[in-house]
Amino acid sequence: MKYSFGRYVYGLAAIGSGICALIWRNFDALGSVPHREILIYILAAIAILGGVAVQWPRTAGAGAIAVGAIYLTFALMAVPPIIAHPLVYNGFGNFFEQFSFVSGAVILYACSSSIAPARMDGRARFGYYSFAICVVSFALEQLFYLAATASLVPKWIPPGQMFWAWATTVAFGLAGIALLTGLMARLASRLTTAMILGFGLLVWLPRLFADPHHFVNWSESVETLGIGASAWIVADYLGNRRSAPSASAHRS
Repeated sequence: MKYSFGRYVYGLAAIGSGICALIWRNFDALGSVPHREILIYILAAIAILGGVAVQWPRTAGAGAIAVGAIYLTFALMAVPPIIAHPLVYNGFGNFFEQFSFVSGAVILYACSSSIAPARMDGRARFGYYSFAICVVSFALEQLFYLAATASLVPKWIPPGQMFWAWATTVAFGLAGIALLTGLMARLASRLTTAMILGFGLLVWLPRLFADPHHFVNWSESVETLGIGASAWIVADYLGNRRSAPSASAHRS
């Protein structure tokens, strides 16, 4: 994935996340852990350095490990609320939102490291299927909180907020099935990337312009960008897998 555009966007999202954390001294996913402020500075610095490292092929693997470790930590922070309230989907939703970054990092590391092809493919497939499960979770989260999802849709977009809440929920569900089964998976990954990045452009970017001093607007924008970048990495991974056999056949 030497020239993956998803890799570049993923790194930018990590850098943006670290900068936002430094400016507002906040990582929502950390909750109320001890020594929180010190941890914020440490994790923000790692996110920024990891995001910068991801931009270059030679250091992309190390950067993926750094960023992936941060978001794995954030995902694990969502586990106690899941155990405490297993019938409330919000905890599961938070877990899979954070873990989608981990999935992207795993694919990046696998495709950027000089490891045996069999091990590389195994790790990349783990990242791929774990992201597919995250996409299924996105559909379930929107379904369980459909009214809240609809409230985020700009009112000026026809035919209505609830229509797009249902449409994007169904789209996530179909994409998750496509990725898990492999049926039209490459198309599904590309459309999922476009949809998630569309959320950033249509939902969060206007809110940033309307209120640039609100931390939530920045954190949600960066998170949406990062999840979209992870979907882009999946699309690039599928594209590379499809072109690899063709290239081998051509050389033979």
